[in-house]
Amino acid sequence: MRAARLIKMVLLLQSRPAMTAAELAHELEVSERTVTRDAQALSEAGVPVYADRGRAGGYRLVGGYRTRLTGLHRGEAEALFLSGVPGALREMGLEDAASAAQLKVSAALLPSLRDASRTAAQRFHLDAPNWFKEPRTPALLPAVADAVWDDRRVVARYRRGEDEVVRELEPYGLVLKAGVWYLCARVAGNGAFRVYRIDRFTAVDPGGERFEREPEFALPAFWEERAEQFARSILRARVVVRLSPDGVRALPYALDSLSAREALADADEPDGDGWVTVALPVESEEVAHTQLTALGAEVEVLAPEGLRERFAADALRLAGLYHPESGA
Repeated sequence: MRAARLIKMVLLLQSRPAMTAAELAHELEVSERTVTRDAQALSEAGVPVYADRGRAGGYRLVGGYRTRLTGLHRGEAEALFLSGVPGALREMGLEDAASAAQLKVSAALLPSLRDASRTAAQRFHLDAPNWFKEPRTPALLPAVADAVWDDRRVVARYRRGEDEVVRELEPYGLVLKAGVWYLCARVAGNGAFRVYRIDRFTAVDPGGERFEREPEFALPAFWEERAEQFARSILRARVVVRLSPDGVRALPYALDSLSAREALADADEPDGDGWVTVALPVESEEVAHTQLTALGAEVEVLAPEGLRERFAADALRLAGLYHPESGA
């Protein structure tokens, strides 16, 4: 346990010019006194850890010290090579850089671990695009990716409905969702964060000045919050249905799973036949008709009346198609 902590301490100090005892204690989840003892142990072992005294002091490594990757076990080495997404790197124009980095990491590993990239690739593959959709790489993605890496403002022209809009953006991060690339960016001037589909950009000028990132911004947390907001914002209508036990189990796969589970949690107890009455948030009656049709006879629409009439008409048509005397 202590050996792993000492290695992590060295790697932290390699990645930054200096760190205070409080910063190291937070990262390592130990007390500042433990940090002091660990620094002394490293120094005695030959690792040149230097402690600067005073209010602005801290710990740093002397003389450009670097450790080789000899402390990794096989599981850690294989996980390291799973961190890249080959298709996404290729689309962003970073495939060559990623390949060079993997070669350097492989060369630094112990000889017994240098096949880690091959063994990981044999066992795991991320296929990001959605089913039944031809993946298309936005032509402007590499330019946007360069601006993200370089913290450089861009002037972007993009389609919004029938119009084109021009915005100066501070590009914070890229997200690949079901084969579609999105840019999370702050609008220069007003500080508001927005999400843009990159395939709707018609022009990008990446020649702007560098911007200062907000240090507290976390891309995964931002994306999770905005994705949930979007999913809820489009659920503007409500329908009431009865579901059989099989329908209850299938509902989260037919509709937005989070909203479906929340609605089921608020539902009344099942009736004598095991059917449950549920009020569901949906995008529209038309969308609800398409989604609930997948449940077949395991759902009965109670309201609104217009949607119930649609399902009644569907039932009549199906009965006509499959009735033995229909002539079909």
